Amino acid sequence: MRRYYEFAIAVILIGILSLMLLQALGRTGNEMEEAGVQADAAAIRMGLIEVVAHRETFGGNLPKSDNPLDWVATRPERYLGEVDGMPDSTSVWYFDRRAKELVYRFRDGHRARFKLSRDGNVDSPRAVVAGVGLLRLEDQ
Repeated sequence: MRRYYEFAIAVILIGILSLMLLQALGRTGNEMEEAGVQADAAAIRMGLIEVVAHRETFGGNLPKSDNPLDWVATRPERYLGEVDGMPDSTSVWYFDRRAKELVYRFRDGHRARFKLSRDGNVDSPRAVVAGVGLLRLEDQ
């Protein structure tokens, strides 16, 4: 009978440790997804800087579009394009035409929103050239 109690305690301990491991893996997955979004945003910012630097050096006009991905040569993986509302898909990039925001929708449904800045009134001068930059708005 004692072995049954020992076995039951071992199963309970393994179950609790497994649950804790799964929760930690879930948090790590969310953090990895956030890191990917930040890396994609940094690449878009670099593309914007390249466009503005080219214009400053050689002249010409900047694109008229409010979609920062119309300005840059490369687009993030899983970019859906310009849409009028939130798509059903998750882990995707899209440009919301109504809000004029570049959005990444995470697996858990919350959204990272970015807006193209064209003026010099930027609180964070990071990655801003000639007033043009990609600003991250509050997540929703």
